[in-house]
Amino acid sequence: MKLFRYIFIFLIINFGALYIGNILMNDGPRTAWYQNINQAPWTPPGWLFGVAWSTIMICFSVYMAYLYKTMPNSKVKILFAIQFILNVIWNYIFFNQHLVGVALICIILLSLVVGKFLFAYKDQLKTKSLLILPYFIWLIVATSLNAYVFIYN
Repeated sequence: MKLFRYIFIFLIINFGALYIGNILMNDGPRTAWYQNINQAPWTPPGWLFGVAWSTIMICFSVYMAYLYKTMPNSKVKILFAIQFILNVIWNYIFFNQHLVGVALICIILLSLVVGKFLFAYKDQLKTKSLLILPYFIWLIVATSLNAYVFIYN
C-alpha cells in the first residue's frame, strides 16, 4: 500500500512540475519567436511533446516511488529536488526569456541528473531502472533540439 501512496505523491509532484513549466513558458511553442527560429529538422510535431511528457512523468513517478521506498534518504530527495527545479526552469529560460545558451546548460545539467538516477541506482532497482529510460532518452533528444537552436540562431 505504501508503494501506491508514493506513486500517487510523485504523480502529483511530477505533473505539478509540468504544469508550472507550462505556465512559465508563456505559450512558448506558439509564439512568433519560436515559430520563426531555425529548428532542427528532427523536431517532433507539437502534439508529441504532450504525449511524451505524460508518459515520461508516469514512468518517472513509478520509478521514484520504487526508489524512495527502497532508499528514503536525503540524497535521493536532493537529487529529485534538483531534477524538479531544472525541469521547471528550463521552460522559462528557453521559451520565456529566449536564453537559448543558458537553457542548453540547464538541459545538459538535467540530463546529467537523470543519468545519475539511471546509473547510480540501477543495482538497487534492477529492471525497474528501465522506467527512467524514457526520460533520459527524451532529454538526449531535447538537448539536441536545444543545441541546434543555439548553433543555428
